[in-house]
Amino acid sequence: MKAIVTAPGGLDALKLVDLPDPGKPGRGEIRVALHASSINFHDLSVASGRTPTDGRVLMADGAGVVEEVGEGVSEFRPGDHVVSCFFPDWQDGPPLPGGFSRTPGDGIDGFATEYVVRPAAAFTLSPKGFSHVEAATITTAGLTAWRALAELGRLKPGETVLALGTGGVSIYALQIARAMGARVAITSSSNDKLERARKLGAEFTVNYKDQADWGKQVFDWTGGRGVDHVVEVGGPATLGQSIQAVKMGGHIAMIGVLTGARGEVPTAALMGKQAVLSGILVGSRRQQQDFVRALDTGLVRPVIDRVFPLEKLADAFRYEMSGSHFGKIGIAW
Repeated sequence: MKAIVTAPGGLDALKLVDLPDPGKPGRGEIRVALHASSINFHDLSVASGRTPTDGRVLMADGAGVVEEVGEGVSEFRPGDHVVSCFFPDWQDGPPLPGGFSRTPGDGIDGFATEYVVRPAAAFTLSPKGFSHVEAATITTAGLTAWRALAELGRLKPGETVLALGTGGVSIYALQIARAMGARVAITSSSNDKLERARKLGAEFTVNYKDQADWGKQVFDWTGGRGVDHVVEVGGPATLGQSIQAVKMGGHIAMIGVLTGARGEVPTAALMGKQAVLSGILVGSRRQQQDFVRALDTGLVRPVIDRVFPLEKLADAFRYEMSGSHFGKIGIAW
C-alpha cells in the first residue's frame, strides 16, 4: 500500500513508498480504508524537519471507512465512516502527559496511507453527511476551536469573539461562534480574506498590517468593554494585542505559536485584565464525540480552500507555507 513518509531534507525529501498491508484487526481493533486527511501547522513542523522524525508516515488527521472490526468491538461496524483522534490515548478527563509521543504523524505513524489497523478507541464516527475531506478537518482544527469556545469558554449567545487570522482553526472559530449566537471580530493581512470572513458572518474585521494597534481597534468595536473570548493563534508577537482586546475577566485560548515558540508575556497587562489564559492542544475523544454530535445537527460545515492528491502532499505543505489559503487544505485519495 502507498504511503508518504519523512526523510532527512524536509519537504523536498518526502517519499512515496510501498508499505506492507496492515492485515486483519485484532481484539479491540478496526481496519480502516483511509481516503482523506487535512493539513495542520503541526504536520508541517514534522514534514519540514523542525520536528525530526525519519521514516514516519505523516498526517495527524485521517478519515475513511471501516472495513473490518476485531473481536470485542461493538461501537463500529463495517461500512461506518470514521475519523481519527489527535490524542488516541486521551479518552476523557484531564489532559494526559506525554506531549506528542502518541500523536499520529509525529510520535507514531499517521494517516498518509491507504489502510491502517488501530484500536477502535483511536477513532470516532464522522459527522453525518460529511465527505471524507470535510470529516478530516474536525480532528485537529475543528476540535481545537470547539474546545476553546464551547468546552472551556462556555460561549453564550450575544458574547463577542476575536479570531486571529483566517486559517483552519480561526475560520472554524468564526463559524462555531456565529452558529452559537456570538458576534465575531477577525484579523487578517488580506482585505480579500476579510471580505470572505464578512460573508461568513464576521461583524468586525481589521487588517493587522494596516492597523498596528488592532487590539485597540477590536476593543473600541466592543464599545470599550473588550471581547469575551480570544482565539489566539499567533503566540508571542500577538499576545499583547490580544490582551488589549479582551475584556476584564475574559478568556484567551492560546492555541498556536505561529510567531514563535518563545517570547515575552506582558504579565502586568494580563494581570490588569484579570483574564484567563488557557493553553489548548486539541482535545479528548469524548470532546470530539460531543463536537461530532453538534455537527450532526447542522452546526457548521468546514471551509475547504483546496484539495490535493496524496502524491502532491509536499505541494500542499508549500501552499500552506505561502499563507494563501482560507480555511482548510484537504488531501484526498
